[in-house]
Amino acid sequence: MGSSVDNRIPVWLDCDPGHDDTFAILLAAYHPAIRILGISTVFGNASLEKTTRNACSILTSISRSHSIPVYIGASHALHRPHLHAPTDIHGESGLDGTKLLPTPLVGPDTSVDAVTAMSTALRSCAPGTAWVVATGSFTNAAQLFLSHPDLVSHIKGLSLMGGAFGTGFTPAILGTVDGVPRVGNWTQFAEFNVLADPEAAHAIFSNKELAGKTTLIPLDLTHMVLTTEQVRDLILYGPEGKEAHPELPQDGSKGKTTLRTMLVELLMFFAKTYADVFGITEGPPLHDPLAVAAVLTGLVGTPLEEYQIPFWDFSPGTVEKHRERFEVTVVTEGSYEDARVNGAKTGMTVAKPLPEGEEGVRIPRGLDIPLFWKVLEECVSRADEANARGDDVLPN
Repeated sequence: MGSSVDNRIPVWLDCDPGHDDTFAILLAAYHPAIRILGISTVFGNASLEKTTRNACSILTSISRSHSIPVYIGASHALHRPHLHAPTDIHGESGLDGTKLLPTPLVGPDTSVDAVTAMSTALRSCAPGTAWVVATGSFTNAAQLFLSHPDLVSHIKGLSLMGGAFGTGFTPAILGTVDGVPRVGNWTQFAEFNVLADPEAAHAIFSNKELAGKTTLIPLDLTHMVLTTEQVRDLILYGPEGKEAHPELPQDGSKGKTTLRTMLVELLMFFAKTYADVFGITEGPPLHDPLAVAAVLTGLVGTPLEEYQIPFWDFSPGTVEKHRERFEVTVVTEGSYEDARVNGAKTGMTVAKPLPEGEEGVRIPRGLDIPLFWKVLEECVSRADEANARGDDVLPN
């Protein structure tokens, strides 16, 4: 009897949980086409101590704390002082809004630092197969390739959530603060993950070989994927809908499992802060899991073809369909204070289209949004099943 070949996509997830990081972890942990190698944490939505604890708590909530290791990454940017973690979007803990997050069963692995763990895991994979996904500041990802430049040619790809471009790059509404339309979500010009470490972003985008393997998921795309009331109902009740659960409150306060209730409580907190801060009332964008979903492209003609989630290098509905690649530059001049208080463009990203056929950063303009939500809910269902079985035990 021959051994079966594991064709799943190896993925290392670097994150800063964070409400939307919760869904990135869930998708990476339970998608049948993804083999998650490990998780590293970074400063961002909260302090490094809090994002690390949050990652461990999320894994406990989905019965994966014993099977997915967590490693502690950077507490501050490559060349900048500590950034005071924002509280207006994610709250003091980084995951405010629910009391259902469990105490972590397993803490982080402190035997090695995050970059060493990442490099070891990636080298264990066959060349051209593994992805690195970064959904927080790009500090750990940049340090990985600065410290281990040979890994640039070894990996399949790098998927980043970050940046914002505006100027009609997509039809998405990016929001308004104090009556002023903006491109960024942290300043008028800059998205938070890039502003948190613009030098790290520059290190990635200025490396031509690495840029050619990079997919960037900007606010222009994530703001097209809003967690509307219909999406929240899907997560609460499953595809069968609330009508199939007359035993539950019909006001959306409780889902068919504790996990589903927790996830929607997190979303409701996120929804309120996005409405209060940015005036986006339909529902908050779910940024980070899109960077995970982006590894599920290019699968046509492979054993994993059935799991493809289409991301498009053009606006949906347009006649012209073509392959786009970009040269991305980052404004690194200015301090955090200059950006927040003095109107500096620190952290602003600029995308220059490259000639057809030239390699550069891929920045999708659209994706199959209904399919994305369907796949995400299926991952919630798999986590429900694992929780019901009591899977979170020490491996034999």
